[in-house]
Amino acid sequence: FWGAGHKSKEAYIKQLLLVFGNCPLKKISPMFIEQWQTKRLAINKPATVNRLLATLKHMFTKAVEWDLATEENLNKVRKVKFLPENNKRLRFLTVEECRALIDCSAPHLKPIVKVALHTGLRKGEILSLRWEQVDLIHKFILLDMTKNGERREIPIDSTLWDMLNEMPHSIESNYVFTDKDGGIYKSVRRSFSTALKKAGINNFRFHDLRHTFASHLVMAGVDITTVKELLGHKSLTMTLRYAHLAPSHKVKAMDMLDNTLNGIQSIQSENKSLKIFSKPPTIMTKV
Repeated sequence: FWGAGHKSKEAYIKQLLLVFGNCPLKKISPMFIEQWQTKRLAINKPATVNRLLATLKHMFTKAVEWDLATEENLNKVRKVKFLPENNKRLRFLTVEECRALIDCSAPHLKPIVKVALHTGLRKGEILSLRWEQVDLIHKFILLDMTKNGERREIPIDSTLWDMLNEMPHSIESNYVFTDKDGGIYKSVRRSFSTALKKAGINNFRFHDLRHTFASHLVMAGVDITTVKELLGHKSLTMTLRYAHLAPSHKVKAMDMLDNTLNGIQSIQSENKSLKIFSKPPTIMTKV
């Protein structure tokens, strides 16, 4: 959790202060916190509530270190258990849906969506991307402050290179994606929602573009370790959620081979000519 960005921590603290900011320490009991958890579940997923609770526990730990709270206060907070999380959601777009989404995106949103689909970067990483992080000569994007606190280099493919190379650099800002005033986009939620509606895509979040990136890599035959490195996962556990996509495509590949061989046999038996198309289908070409 503490590998998360500084802005995320600030946001969690602000939300907690609205509830606990003016509460006497003796009132912050396990029951009080669990009641708050229940209320938050009406508007947030368990994972989000857990991040908030982790922040609260950390705040109490620091308060004890700074002699602002007692061990008794801290122990009360520690008694509250984290909620079970279900992080197995895996929604990704087909190639056709990717193209439809790009076509339906507003001019300012289109390059943002393309970067997400071709790099797997998180929304925050994209919106805060600076030109100094983009190396068009060596074709990679450098992320020196990732969610996991590690340096990461993301290759730039030909489609992305063409797009970035043609994009104008704002005089007012060093950021790649800026509004009309040269400022960084704080959110693209509204324009993204509009694009989804126009494209007829339901039950989809911006973060699912990252799932789309990873899913198509796996389905294209890229090994899971490479996918892990591109996504910037610290452990293979998170990346393994995509592993199930590989077997089905292996089966399809074998079926194609079987059909091809059977076709060759039947055609040869009838002494007919056979035309074989050797060019493999592209997965995300020019999307």
